[in-house]
Amino acid sequence: MTVKITGGINIAMKVPSHQYEATVAFYRDVVGLKPFTTKAPAIGFELGPVRLWIDEAAMMSQAEIWLELFTQDFPGAADHLAKAGVVRCDAIEPLGLGFRGGWITNPANIIHMVREPDAW
Repeated sequence: MTVKITGGINIAMKVPSHQYEATVAFYRDVVGLKPFTTKAPAIGFELGPVRLWIDEAAMMSQAEIWLELFTQDFPGAADHLAKAGVVRCDAIEPLGLGFRGGWITNPANIIHMVREPDAW
């Protein structure tokens, strides 16, 4: 292939209307990402070096993407998430014994790996 393709700085998550507010609250209130509204009414969040845009998609019945979140203390993060009612779904894909991370879902059932940067 002669064309070089690299990742961009934006990730769009299309979320059905009935899950939109809870999904925005998840990133803002539970995870604690910094929101920005430079393109209101769209809302985005700083997700490390990329931008995560939460798009309301009234015509969709479900949302779908997988994302990664980092933490320096996975046990502490797992406890915080559990207290917030976040669903763990480690059975979705085995990560191996000793892996310092796990799988969760947000209110729109989007899969996230939460892990320490050097989890492998």
